[in-house]
Amino acid sequence: MSICPKTGRFTGLSRRGFLRGVLTATGAVAAAPLLGAKRAATDLVPLGNTGIKVTRLALGTGTNGGRIQRELGQQAFTRLVRHAYDQGVRFFETADRYAGMQVMLGEALKGLPRDSYRLMTKFNFREPNNPQASIDRLRRELQSEYFDILLIHGVRSGNWPTELEALRDVISEAKQKKIVLSHGASAHGLRPIRAFPGNKWLEVALMRTNHNGTRMDNLNDVNEDPGDVQEVFSHVKAVHGQGTGVIGMKLIGEGRFTNPDDRQAAVNKVFRSGLVDAVTIGFKSTAEVDEAISRINTALNG
Repeated sequence: MSICPKTGRFTGLSRRGFLRGVLTATGAVAAAPLLGAKRAATDLVPLGNTGIKVTRLALGTGTNGGRIQRELGQQAFTRLVRHAYDQGVRFFETADRYAGMQVMLGEALKGLPRDSYRLMTKFNFREPNNPQASIDRLRRELQSEYFDILLIHGVRSGNWPTELEALRDVISEAKQKKIVLSHGASAHGLRPIRAFPGNKWLEVALMRTNHNGTRMDNLNDVNEDPGDVQEVFSHVKAVHGQGTGVIGMKLIGEGRFTNPDDRQAAVNKVFRSGLVDAVTIGFKSTAEVDEAISRINTALNG
């Protein structure tokens, strides 16, 4: 293509061809940033095959059974939740056994568009009452008509799928009614997570993951004993490979990683494995939220 010195017009290219070239080039420029786009803790990502997208980081409410968050009081806790939301966190997690935290989280999220965030809670299967009545109570406490994710909380037996079959049926029925959009379990100990691979009911698995086994799973289910990192991650790999959504917990050893290098090493281990869709971390300050986002971003793009 050249310019005629007499007419000042383009030669060797039709007007239509020129415009097509301009548009193509413009599109290439617009698309260029996408090629180098960085991944972030606040990206919405698929949670296994559930059809649900969550941010890679969830705000948890269960540090030391919820005591750390509970002691903030409602006003400070609401400020913490809203700060996380404003930073792009759209995934919030609680449990029936975190005394009072469901009510506090429901209040903290009040007024925010329900379709703008994802909500996960965990069912306390040790209660002898009517499971459906408990699910309805949880909905009231969280001020939500539905749960994006409902987990059976802390299974400990290697035979839990059979032992809790009746409860699983109730939760499956709740899913049919769209009260629950996806379901699964969290586990304590190696025996129950050995029953995770191959379990077709398990749509979401909440599993303890970090770099050195602090507060992770071991054969005797003793929290103070080191967890078996190698075996746990072998099960994480199998579960993730079958399309189950995997969410990591105990990422910072339930607050025991006071050394910043440990915190970054744990985040690196989990996110660079490519086996964990999201993680939940319990916070007590806005600074901790900001740090977690920064460390996850570093791990994702390092």
